[in-house]
Amino acid sequence: MDLNTLTQLPYFWLFIIYSGVMIIQLFYYWGIFSRLAFNHQQPTALEQWPQVSVVICARNEYENLKKNLPFILNQDYPDFEVVVVNHTSDDDSLYLLRDFQKEYSHLSIVNIEKDLNFFSGKKFPLSIGIKSAKYEVLLLTDADCCPSSNQWIRMMVSSYNAQTSIVLGYSGFYKDKGFANIMQRFNVFHTALQYFSLALAGMPYMGVGRNLSYKKSLFYKVNGFISHYSLESGDDDLFINQVAKRKNTRCCLHPDSFTFSHAKKGFNEWIRQKRRHLSTGRHYKPWHQFVLGLYSFSQLLVFLLLIVLLILRFPWPFVVFLFLLRLVSQMIIYYNAMKKLQIGKLLLISPILEFFEMIILYYVVLTNRFVKKSQWK
Repeated sequence: MDLNTLTQLPYFWLFIIYSGVMIIQLFYYWGIFSRLAFNHQQPTALEQWPQVSVVICARNEYENLKKNLPFILNQDYPDFEVVVVNHTSDDDSLYLLRDFQKEYSHLSIVNIEKDLNFFSGKKFPLSIGIKSAKYEVLLLTDADCCPSSNQWIRMMVSSYNAQTSIVLGYSGFYKDKGFANIMQRFNVFHTALQYFSLALAGMPYMGVGRNLSYKKSLFYKVNGFISHYSLESGDDDLFINQVAKRKNTRCCLHPDSFTFSHAKKGFNEWIRQKRRHLSTGRHYKPWHQFVLGLYSFSQLLVFLLLIVLLILRFPWPFVVFLFLLRLVSQMIIYYNAMKKLQIGKLLLISPILEFFEMIILYYVVLTNRFVKKSQWK
């Protein structure tokens, strides 16, 4: 079929839109996501290792603290402290922390007995923890997270240079049984692919509080979380969206710098968590919203227009060729990025997971305004 014949076909304009959407998607994969997939940045040993304050907020996290805190307290690093903020827990967390403190002199406990209603979610206890920290370099994680090695602090800190104020780390989920676990592991990978790649492209827009480092002076410079204190979420992504710039932000991609936690047990718990996280997206900088929105919307149009064009019986070789071109590009980028982030055995089913993830996330976004907010713990 020649070009003149093709242009005379009904619905040719839909095919033009479909082709444009594919070009946009290919730009994201090869122009942006390839920066993570083919990144070869290696951490460097510093001549002088700075003192570090690891800050953890915990509410009713007795079992997680018992299991994970020793891995953090026993890190191979010259000089660091661990600040645990016990936020209005009604379990035995405080007694456990005091027992740990007898063995580890570098453990500092901040106990908050009563909540304050002018801060939402995790921001109040985290602010108290940061203000209680003794050192300039902060490293944040959660009570349910475990470092992948005893070099976690060293690897994260090795990403700092003279211009760096922020280091973005990766936090994944352990492999477990069930489709909910598979979806959550894919979602955390897909999110990391976006925020790491855009940061490497000079447009950092978010980080995750499960593995994130920044300077204490930077926190004070912008008055902490005060610009978005009324929002339940945003102690990590909104803060980074506010302060991160091309020159002051770096990524740490060494496997020894990763942290891992257990995913939510079922879809309902995960969807509640996603509601909380996605509610902050509309508060990102306009340019960030545009770039992320264009990617998500063009992703949606890929599937919609593929289905519509096939139903309308537009010549399928042209339609399928463009879809396969995107699919092959996606597989190449995913393969290298998943290998870098140690995502196991999801590559072959990733197109299916992408489709389900897209449906779930659009459902969450569209229904978020009708759902009552929940507490962070």
